[in-house]
Amino acid sequence: MPAPPPVPRPNILLITADQWRGDCLGALNHPVVQTPNLDRLAAEGTLFTRHFTQATPCGPARACLLTGRYLMNHRSVANGTPLDARHTNLALEARRAGYDPTLFGYTDTTVDPRTVPPGDPRLSTYESVLPGMTPGLVVPEDPRPWLAWLGRRGLAGEHTVDTIYRPVANHPGAERRGATFAPPAYAAEDSDTAFVTGEALAWLSVHRDAPWFLHLSLLRPHPPWVAPEPYNALYDPADVPAPRRAASLETEAAQHPLLAYLLGRIPRRTCFPDGDGPAAHADERDVRQARATYYGLMSEVDHHLGRLFAWLRETGQYDRTLIVFTSDHGEHIGDHYLFGKVGYFDPAFHIPLIVRPPAAGALRGAGRGHRVDAFTEAVDVVPTILEQIGVPVPPQLDGESLAPFLRGEQPEAWRTAAFWEYDFRDVRDFGAERALNLKPDQCALAVLRGPRYKYVHCAALPPLFFDLADDPDELHDRARDPALLPLVLEHAQQMLSRRMIHADRELANLHAGPGGLAEWRGPRR
Repeated sequence: MPAPPPVPRPNILLITADQWRGDCLGALNHPVVQTPNLDRLAAEGTLFTRHFTQATPCGPARACLLTGRYLMNHRSVANGTPLDARHTNLALEARRAGYDPTLFGYTDTTVDPRTVPPGDPRLSTYESVLPGMTPGLVVPEDPRPWLAWLGRRGLAGEHTVDTIYRPVANHPGAERRGATFAPPAYAAEDSDTAFVTGEALAWLSVHRDAPWFLHLSLLRPHPPWVAPEPYNALYDPADVPAPRRAASLETEAAQHPLLAYLLGRIPRRTCFPDGDGPAAHADERDVRQARATYYGLMSEVDHHLGRLFAWLRETGQYDRTLIVFTSDHGEHIGDHYLFGKVGYFDPAFHIPLIVRPPAAGALRGAGRGHRVDAFTEAVDVVPTILEQIGVPVPPQLDGESLAPFLRGEQPEAWRTAAFWEYDFRDVRDFGAERALNLKPDQCALAVLRGPRYKYVHCAALPPLFFDLADDPDELHDRARDPALLPLVLEHAQQMLSRRMIHADRELANLHAGPGGLAEWRGPRR
């Protein structure tokens, strides 16, 4: 009997939407935000409900996502911290299977200074491209590529680097809404999300003959929170969930010295188009509108992903494509009076993950429409993709393949908690170091987050401990509660074990001796 024909290699579509909270999907019954295209993707794939990034902000988070390694191992701890060139990554490994991973967007990778000459321009930015990625369209924080596209569309001179995100003055209704309500001058069809998605579609149109690998990295819903019409008014601030926080800013700040520092440090101008002072002082009207605008930007992203998915279906590519949708990290949008992705609270680290396997292949669609409530991590994405394209998973990776979940199975001895880290050193300005009397290497924390308890270990500041069953909003630190001290100790020991097991092991399981080189490979759990 002849052997069945080999299953063709799938296309790979890895989508990241920057700063997307893990609870913001219609498929998760969010009370406001509408994401019909992502909901359909989830219905045809697997939705992971307890998925967490391993670091913030963007650079460290993407280093974890794209190397499959914890922050403690890759050590690119901040935007601008070099990523050691010795680490492999998703793009380099995919090339072993004959793919040409192509980037539309950005990876926020800082080049290893040992690999470039002194004075190289890449040493003045954290927005270089991940080694192994072919630049299809690099869109850094500087919007000039987008502005050039607008110029080709006949809009030259209407927008500049300094004005592109500026809200329209005297927009009708703005006086009754918060600071982020007014739209920008550009139309929805001219937005940055429309631009990057359209360029990716143009690239796909001439790469449909061979298996392709596209990493689509979209800025939104990352600030600046200014949404084109109609997305700026899509959601009423009166309908959005209220921020989860203490009764007063002073009570919130009293929880921990690091939190007090962060609340005073994040400037309003990073989130709002007007005013000075800390963002934590924003009034309720501005906070609710910011949340509504944030959700509007999410729905705009969902619309453009719908364009992409529709093209894949129309061209017969959809059933031959492994699609992964996720984010680098989350966003507080006023929870705990915070904005951005700093600190240790869940909203900054809980992120979405949807994986839709191709119709053919080893998974055969068995897990489609499933929801997975087990703890999964950003570092699991690389081994999952590599397994699907037939590339051996390098032993130094900290993540594990999610393929059993995609088959509708429950892996044995799967992790029972998520692990992440936050490094808040500032070796240029020493802000946290001076404010908290710390050395740079002491500006670090690690979190072990289980189904009920959450332990936060700080290198040189007090620990925190939360009972999420009684306190799901993380408002009450119980680390010094005598009744919970045994649990605090137990979680500290689990944290130590996690770090010991996951310490860099690239060569640790090799042994040279009689008969040649021996190697052991296996999961770390």
